[in-house]
This record gives sequence, C-alpha cells and structure tokens, in this order.
Amino acid sequence: MRSGLVFAGANNVWNQKYVGEGEDGVLTAQEVTQLDLQKTQLVVLSACETGLGDIKGSEGVYGLQRAFKMAGVKFLIMSLWQVPDKETSEFMTKFYDKLLTTKDIRKSFNETQSEMRKKYDPYYWAVFVLIE
Repeated sequence: MRSGLVFAGANNVWNQKYVGEGEDGVLTAQEVTQLDLQKTQLVVLSACETGLGDIKGSEGVYGLQRAFKMAGVKFLIMSLWQVPDKETSEFMTKFYDKLLTTKDIRKSFNETQSEMRKKYDPYYWAVFVLIE
C-alpha cells in the first residue's frame, strides 16, 4: 500500500474531498497485483524512484516492481533515483526510437545506455534499470 501511481483526482483523497465513489486517482501496488497483464511485454515508469520499495527480510523488495511482475508483465524499465527531465527525455526518446527499429527490448535498452554512457556520467544513465 506504500507504493503506487498517482493520477488525476488523487488530490481529492489527500484533501479529504473523496466521497468513496468511483476511482480515487491512486493505483497502489496492491491493486496492480490484481490486474491481468500477462500479455504486456513492457511497462516503463520513468518517473523518479519508481524502482524503489520496501525490503522485507528474505522476501526481497516490495513495491511497484514486484507488483507489475506478479501481474504478468515481462519487462519493466524503472528508475532508482531522481534524474533531471532533460536527460530522462533524451534516454526515453533514444530507447523508443531503437525499440521501433529493433523490436528487441533488451538490445534497445543496452544500446541506449551505451550511447548515454558516452555523453554523461552514470548518474544520468544508470538510474534506469531493465527488469526481466
């Protein structure tokens, strides 16, 4: 319940204006686990720190990463820390351009990281992880 995505209408929940009807604007990791995403090849969460979660002993990391995997997603791209918008946009644009050409998620991701590595410090390109 501590990991999730915030959409339109979520402020109503925090401002206590939500009346309990319809969507609340918050998609929790718990709700994600209830989705059927077996046919989903790739989910990209390029917002800051989307790859983080709570460590639970020998159970591993609980958060959006685990939730999407439990729902059936094959590949995830997530971020581990905050990165400036300019470099995030550049990374994602390069990645999607390569993906459209190669149709290979892993290869596109690796090539994008390699190109970004030549231009920037690891802070700007190592933030993104590909989880299979």
